Amino acid sequence: MGIINFIIDNILTQASITIALIAMLGLLLQKKSAGQVISGSLKTLLGFQVLSAGSSIIVGSLTYFGEIFTEGFDMQGIIPSIEAINGQAMNELGLGRDIALTFLAIFVFNILLARFTKWKYIFLTGQAILWMATMTTVFGYFAGLRGVVLILVGGLIGAIFAVAMPAMAQPIIRKVTGSDDIALGHFCTIGYLFEAGVAYLFGERGEKKKSIEDIKLPRSFEFLQDTYLSVMVVMVPLYIVTVLFAGETFASTLSGDQNYIMYAFLQAIQFVVGVYVLLAGVRLLLGEIVPAFRGIAMKLVPDAKPALDCPVFFPYSPNAVILGFITTTIGTVIAMFVLPVFGLAMILPGMLTNFFAGGTAGIFGNAVGGRRGAIIGGIFHGFFITLLPALLVTIFNQMGFVNATATDVDTVTAALLYAWIISPLLKNF
Repeated sequence: MGIINFIIDNILTQASITIALIAMLGLLLQKKSAGQVISGSLKTLLGFQVLSAGSSIIVGSLTYFGEIFTEGFDMQGIIPSIEAINGQAMNELGLGRDIALTFLAIFVFNILLARFTKWKYIFLTGQAILWMATMTTVFGYFAGLRGVVLILVGGLIGAIFAVAMPAMAQPIIRKVTGSDDIALGHFCTIGYLFEAGVAYLFGERGEKKKSIEDIKLPRSFEFLQDTYLSVMVVMVPLYIVTVLFAGETFASTLSGDQNYIMYAFLQAIQFVVGVYVLLAGVRLLLGEIVPAFRGIAMKLVPDAKPALDCPVFFPYSPNAVILGFITTTIGTVIAMFVLPVFGLAMILPGMLTNFFAGGTAGIFGNAVGGRRGAIIGGIFHGFFITLLPALLVTIFNQMGFVNATATDVDTVTAALLYAWIISPLLKNF
C-alpha cells in the first residue's frame, strides 16, 4: 500500500510527471533514439510546468480578486471546495486508502475502456481524476458500499466519465482546433455542453454567426487585437472598480504598505502575466505531446487521443475565454441571489472556476453560436454551475459535511447519480 500511495502522491497526481512519462512511453514505442526520447520527455515536462506556472500566477491574482469581490459586494454564503471535502473524507472518515485505490482504478478502467470501446480517449488531468475519485468514494461509502466493491464501482463510474466527457465534447473541440489530435480532459464538460446547447438555441447561425475572435475595431483601437492588451483593458478596470467597492480599510489588509488601488492595478497586470506564461507553456507542451502520443495510439490503444486540461485550448479562442469569464461571473452572481428564493443555499461565485470553466465554456458558446451565443450561453452557464452545487448542499449536510459543496459539474453530477439513483437502488436490495 505504501508503494501505491507513493506512486499516486508523487507521480499520478503530479500531472507534469505523468504527461512526461506518457510522452516518454510514446517515443519509446516509436523506437526513437535515446536523444529524441530524452529531449521530447523533458520538453513535455517543461511545457507543462510552464503552463502550471502561468496557472499559479492566475490563481494568485484571482484569489485576491475573490476576496475583494466578496467584501466589496457584502456576500455571505457557501464557497464550493472539493479540497475541503477530500480532507474531511480522509481525516474524519478514514477513506484515504479507498480514495487512493479508486483513483488508480479510474486510470486502469480508463485505459481498458479506451482499448475495447469506441471511446478512444486517455484522460490525462490527474488532479481532476483525484476529485472524481473523492466524490465517488464518499458517496459510494454513504450508499453502503465497502472495500473492493466501493473501489471498483467508483473506479468504473469515474472511468466512464473520463472517456464519455471527452467524447461528447470532441465535435466542438474539432471545430475549435481544426484537428482531431487532442481532446478536452476536464470534469466541467457537462457545463460546457450546456452552454453550447444554449448558444445553439439563442445564438447566431450560418452566415449570421460572428465569432468574438473576428471583432472589427476602429483603427485607433486596433492595439486591442493583441490578446494580452485586450485582456489588460478588461481586467484592470474590473479590479480597480471592485477594490473601490471593497474600500481602503479592507483592501489595505491585503496590500500591506502599498497603496491599495495601485496594488489592485498590479494584481490585474499579474493576471495578464499569468495568461502570457500559460499560453507559452501550452505552445511548448502541444509541440511535444501530440507527436509522442502517436506511439501509444499505434501500439497500446489504437487511435487514442490525449484528453488534456482546459487551458490547453485557450490559445485557440482567447477573446472567447475572457468573454466566458465575465458572462459566467454575471450568471453566478444572478444565481447567488435567485437560488435562495427557492430554498436553496446561497453559493458564492468562485473566481477560479469562473475563469477556467467559464473561459472554456465561452469557447464552446462562441464556436456554436457566435458572439451572441457566447454572451447568452455564458450567463446561463454561470447559473447552471451554481445550481448543481446548491442542490448538493442539502445532501452533504445529511452526510455530516456541514455547509459544504463542490465545484466541477461532472463530479457533482457523479455525486447526484449516487445520491438519487445508486443509493436508492441499493437500499431496495
